[in-house]
Amino acid sequence: MSGQAQDKGTRGPVLIEMEDRPAAGPDLAPPVPDTDGAAQMPQGRAMQRVAQLAARPPSRLARWFWGLTLTLLGAVVSVAAYDFVTALIARAPLLGYAVTGIMAALLLVLLVIALREAAAFARLGRIDRLTHAARTALAEEDLRAARDVVARLDALYKGRAALDWGRARLAERQAEQFDAISLLGLAEAELIAPLDAAARLEVEAAARQVATVTALVPIALADVVAALTANLRMIRRIAEIYGGRSGTLGSWRLTRAVLTHLVATGAVAIGDDMIGTLAGGGLLSKLSRRFGEGVVNGALTARVGIAAIEVCRPLPYVTSSRPSVTGVVRRALTGLFGQAGESSAKD
Repeated sequence: MSGQAQDKGTRGPVLIEMEDRPAAGPDLAPPVPDTDGAAQMPQGRAMQRVAQLAARPPSRLARWFWGLTLTLLGAVVSVAAYDFVTALIARAPLLGYAVTGIMAALLLVLLVIALREAAAFARLGRIDRLTHAARTALAEEDLRAARDVVARLDALYKGRAALDWGRARLAERQAEQFDAISLLGLAEAELIAPLDAAARLEVEAAARQVATVTALVPIALADVVAALTANLRMIRRIAEIYGGRSGTLGSWRLTRAVLTHLVATGAVAIGDDMIGTLAGGGLLSKLSRRFGEGVVNGALTARVGIAAIEVCRPLPYVTSSRPSVTGVVRRALTGLFGQAGESSAKD
């Protein structure tokens, strides 16, 4: 009994001395991950939705459905119009012939529109072939092929008065070039550089417009409609600047080609460049989520514009460098939200 009592008397907490180790405290605790902030970080959802809608390939069943539907509607409208005109001629000959003339004029206008669309597709194909020929000449270092590309490029811009001085400079100096890189670099500097500057202005204007609408218009789906409209207009204007004036169908085809490429490469997303910095740590995204979304949507629009420049450009980048998203966004959005950000910070 005495032994058991002695054991119970000596039993107690065990203390282990830790040498050269600081005492635990709240200042040494690891930071709590901000999962809510990451979830609320601007993602540029409007531009991502636009890219997904435009790049989604139509199914074969959908093609058959719309093809048969349009064919049936065309047949119904044609038969109804014929019956209407013949009945009107039998009832009131002068009025019937007048309506027949109006319908003939409408068909003529539709034919002209179809020819313009076909010409637009032909121009886009011409630029595609010219770009491919230039890449081949550079890869094979073929001076003769490069001279042929320069001749075709000169013919492409023959009717552009703003490029007459550049065409004259190119004609004077192209005989001094003895390799494909220098010759195509000269053509790029004299003919393509002014077009690059004009195309960058279009990209900056579209990015500014998308960012403004996203930040200031709180209506649902307004940012998606604004982003889609601005991007379609931007891509069409870029194609016109480089000589590939596209019609309605040509613009839509070009837009789908650009956005499909961006979706396939994962470029229409928050990346590790300036877009990610703006989305995660920018002042505007901390002050207002709408402003943060506007900046990110504008940056993604700039990325789409740069891809459109690469697609529409008749020459690859030879001596000049590809424009960066960072530079385009900085020029497009500098001062756009400055006053709003300062007033929000004061509040």
